[in-house]
Amino acid sequence: MTVQVLYFAWLRERIGLGREDVTTDAATVADLIVELRAREDRYDLAFSDMTAVRCAVDQTLVDLDAPLDGVREVAFFPPMTGG
Repeated sequence: MTVQVLYFAWLRERIGLGREDVTTDAATVADLIVELRAREDRYDLAFSDMTAVRCAVDQTLVDLDAPLDGVREVAFFPPMTGG
């Protein structure tokens, strides 16, 4: 399947992209992260501390064990604070 992956804030800076279409066999968000980290060092660095990364699937916040079946978009971003 192909999903659009979005990167925000320092993740975008480390990876060098704001978005990309990714063809994946991943069953969960965690599996997708494993695939991304194996691509290149820049992805590995961006996802090296998952305590500092949040994820949304089709614009809904999810845990890393969320399934990807039928998903169109996965977004990764740092935790947000209120103001």
